[in-house]
Amino acid sequence: MVGPMSDAERDAGNRRIKLGFLLLVAVSPPLIALQWSPTPLELLAALGVGLLLGLLFVWYLGRLAGEFTGGSRRPGRRR
Repeated sequence: MVGPMSDAERDAGNRRIKLGFLLLVAVSPPLIALQWSPTPLELLAALGVGLLLGLLFVWYLGRLAGEFTGGSRRPGRRR
């Protein structure tokens, strides 16, 4: 049988999921912009906006997940 996940394993998994969401959201605007033959500066702007949106999305989902999982009640965790 498999035992429960350690905190280190859980944290590593959460980091991977957050990074995956961040990359998905950050790369989407430049890929959409490619449909209209953008300049390199416009592609960089789209990437910057996508990165900002991705960071906001990951931050929001982290807070939302913390409310449902009771993460603030776990000892040793900062909110």
